[in-house]
Amino acid sequence: MMSVAQVGSMTSLNSDLFYDILGRLDGATLASAACTCAAFCSISKEEKIWENVCRSLWPSIEREDVRNLILSIGGFRKFYADCFPLIVNKEVPVAQWDYYLEYPEEWGEDDYYGEVDELDSVSPSDFVSIVDIRYKDKSICSKVLWGIPDSDGFNGWFSNCPFRIDLLSYSDGNENHNEKVMLSEVDGLPPITSIERERKDGKLWKELRDGIKLSWIIVNKKVKQAVNVASWSPLGGQRHWPTDKDFIIRFGSILPAKDILPCKVVECILVMKFRMIQMRQGEGSQTRLQLTELSMQLEDMGGSHVNGKNSLLVLRESLSCRRSKNYSEALESCHLYSKVQSELKEEKMRNESWLDRLCIISGIAAFFTFWYCII
Repeated sequence: MMSVAQVGSMTSLNSDLFYDILGRLDGATLASAACTCAAFCSISKEEKIWENVCRSLWPSIEREDVRNLILSIGGFRKFYADCFPLIVNKEVPVAQWDYYLEYPEEWGEDDYYGEVDELDSVSPSDFVSIVDIRYKDKSICSKVLWGIPDSDGFNGWFSNCPFRIDLLSYSDGNENHNEKVMLSEVDGLPPITSIERERKDGKLWKELRDGIKLSWIIVNKKVKQAVNVASWSPLGGQRHWPTDKDFIIRFGSILPAKDILPCKVVECILVMKFRMIQMRQGEGSQTRLQLTELSMQLEDMGGSHVNGKNSLLVLRESLSCRRSKNYSEALESCHLYSKVQSELKEEKMRNESWLDRLCIISGIAAFFTFWYCII
């Protein structure tokens, strides 16, 4: 029988063994292990270990330009600490219809566009988007976008037009722009015999919704900070819209806009759209899903699109947001926002209904006054 040598203490073990053990851990476990002893604490500070952790989560950072970017803003350990926790923003103001004037032109320029000095310190070229999509823990798409597309006229139309990034429409030269992102039965999709069958049981939709994950990291090169504005798991979605073959999945987070917009907070909406394609193979067919849209836009609590100028200010403000590794806490902040937004819409409808009744009463009174004057 082979005997096993006893270990007197942790210090008697080879440091290479420690390094090998810690190099196999995920970020949360690695951070916990660092608190157990001095040897683990020392090794866990090494950038190479955290680079491996980040690569396992975000394959897009394997690119040399992205790796250099991360090193320039503080390294992989800091990058993980900034981007793994999700944004939590529970400072949602109580819904009051008076806060949201019906006509934006009634707002002062400082209220709507922010201070001029602040605008001078933010530029579209400061931002980098690092995006990764996973399905059942398998990476299916990685994209990097330097700057904000179509923002050359920063002092012109971009500043005042609705802010939107459609990631699939742009390529930075390191990616095959014509390459389609597809999911198939090989990736774990259930086989679908017909669209009619899918309409009844929704099996494909459930598998997609439960298995898809999105990370959209915003990096600001100037302030050397990063944040993940996605929610990892979907917040909602729609089946068969706008056609019977489309699936829309929505991710996002609630971002602060306290000194930028009157509504105080805005919603970062990330939309992913898949189209179902059935390809014939011999006597049978195979179900595939093609990614047709991956976009970002910001909306205020009234449902209006935030313009380019304010969106840059909001994205910069989000870099200092409170974050949490607890997904349920991040989800709670999104639900709180939706609840207040619904209350605002109801209050607005009540006020509009009251105004309609007032107009009708005024019209009737004016009619009888006119008729009385005639007779």
